[in-house]
Amino acid sequence: MADDKDYLEKSEKDKLTADNSSNDEEDYEKICFMCRRPESKAGKMIDLPNDIHICVECMQKSFDTMNNAPIDYNDLMKNMPNVSMIDLNTLQNQIPKRQRVKKKKEEPKQENTASKAFDIRSIPAPHKIKASLDEYVIGQERAKKVMSVAVYNHYKRVFADRADDIEIEKSNMLMIGPTGSGKTYLVKTLARLLNVPLAITDATSLTEAGYIGDDIESVVSKLLAAAGNDVERAEHGIIFIDEIDKIAKKKNTNQRDVSGEAVQQGMLKLLEGSEVEVPVGANSKNAMVPLTTVDTKNILFICGGAFPDLENIIKERLNKQASIGFFADLKDKYDHDANILDKVIVDDLKKFGMIPEFLGRLPIIFTLSGLTEEMLVQILKEPKNAILKQYQKLLALDEVKLEFDDGALGAIAKMALEKHTGARALRAILEEYMLDIMYEIPKDENIGEVIITKEYIEHTGGPRILLRGQEIPRISMN
Repeated sequence: MADDKDYLEKSEKDKLTADNSSNDEEDYEKICFMCRRPESKAGKMIDLPNDIHICVECMQKSFDTMNNAPIDYNDLMKNMPNVSMIDLNTLQNQIPKRQRVKKKKEEPKQENTASKAFDIRSIPAPHKIKASLDEYVIGQERAKKVMSVAVYNHYKRVFADRADDIEIEKSNMLMIGPTGSGKTYLVKTLARLLNVPLAITDATSLTEAGYIGDDIESVVSKLLAAAGNDVERAEHGIIFIDEIDKIAKKKNTNQRDVSGEAVQQGMLKLLEGSEVEVPVGANSKNAMVPLTTVDTKNILFICGGAFPDLENIIKERLNKQASIGFFADLKDKYDHDANILDKVIVDDLKKFGMIPEFLGRLPIIFTLSGLTEEMLVQILKEPKNAILKQYQKLLALDEVKLEFDDGALGAIAKMALEKHTGARALRAILEEYMLDIMYEIPKDENIGEVIITKEYIEHTGGPRILLRGQEIPRISMN
């Protein structure tokens, strides 16, 4: 009886496993064994034994080849006696799940076909988007305002009723700002708040198709991967292309500009909106990788770059305008203008090396200001995920309180400003000074509080270490 019971339980488990496996397979499209195209592109599949699928086009080509080729298949089978032992099922399973395209789920007509996250009613108003950004990003008020309005208008455009034949143009953006001013962080925060897939790529690796480097279409492939190979979700995502100033036209060169002007030319259709064939689960196209089509017309493109020496182009233009006549301004008037980038116009970017057609597809151009010492102090302590709060949480797990006095924060900000790498320098400086603290504190269970002082940061003293329940400093660490 016990054996019968075990047999029944095993049968039930096998049945459940088979059902789960069947349901899992139904979530993915069938892929042609020969051309590697999914069912949504190749059409209805012909199912063969061992879970092999072939599209009608490839099947017809196979029949044509067999009919036209003078081969005696009976002789072929006689000369290959072990051909029947080949398990074709193992060949089909070579396609990993990350390279398979999920089916688009059909929903009732009365509901929006987009997922809940991509409903215009769920996209917050511009003032709410900015308020959310304020919790994470210090300063850059105008940049946050411009991005909030642009993103809100973009998703209104995506879901707009086109019954009146009025088509709203895309709100692609170009951010200009010094390194470490928060360009990438702004985009990451925005994508997280809106719950949309985000792909970040570096323009320095992009080259014209056919040359060593990443194809321009690879940026769409990264977005598809970020969306879990869900094409519909990817088509409502955001692509951020950093270091966009590195694809400016090369000056005084006789060679083909495959990583400069050619990349700008290649990106035109992508920015405007076109259907792109991209590999699923891989960075490059090859015969063994399935392809799918992604429409970029509803993908929001945000480009960012530091544009070094752009200040000199702006100053040159301003000096020409202001140095004519008796009341002309001094030529060095703009030399110490910290906000010189705010005065940028499209002509300055053209002179820098960006082609007019490319700039025309980035209608929203705005700048980010460099960080001041006061802003760096705010970045240290005020955002929701501020660096100081991260260290305080780490020490709180050891039941130790961590505090920084105002003098220490000012000294850290001053050191970061001298490195000229923006907010990135803050983490590096804190890692250096917190190393000994994080190493020594777990040694003594009696320590209850650590206060980082200005003297410790300036190497003229040490932090204050307090015992649990005491307010008198116990030891100082150099």
